[in-house]
Amino acid sequence: MSVWAIIGIVAATFMGMEFVAWATHKFVMHGFLWKLHKDHHQRDHQHVLERNDSFFLLFAVPSMLLFLVGSIQGLSAPWLWIGLGILIYGIAYFFVHEVFIHQRIKWLRNSNNTYFVALRRAHKIHHKHLGKEEGECFGMLIVPMKYYREAVRSLNAKNRTGDVREAMPAK
Repeated sequence: MSVWAIIGIVAATFMGMEFVAWATHKFVMHGFLWKLHKDHHQRDHQHVLERNDSFFLLFAVPSMLLFLVGSIQGLSAPWLWIGLGILIYGIAYFFVHEVFIHQRIKWLRNSNNTYFVALRRAHKIHHKHLGKEEGECFGMLIVPMKYYREAVRSLNAKNRTGDVREAMPAK
């Protein structure tokens, strides 16, 4: 298998995982496994970890199995590379969702990047709904265009006033 084919498989898997994550979030986390996801919306504990954190297994186990199968079948089989795409998406998820959005690790607090401002705003809208119904913005990396427009407005207002909090619409 060529290097370009490997890069293509990893990239396609990474991109496809956004849709898998969206569907899992909407139909599983806000569906029959709401009991595990609920503490992510309605903080009912003082622990660092949440029951919601167990969902990483939903993605880590298939990735590990694909690594195992891929290591047995060799580098010319796609399984290892699909597993790698899932792993890279999981790493991106950790940094974007846990570190940047929810600040579970206090890095990357502020950003003047339109995409990151839009991403954070879309996720705040998702958390506006405390129940499992009436949710919106279930994805992680793909942001609806209206949040880009809001981000541009808020960053322009920040440039005028010096404070993005004044420009952000109410929750």
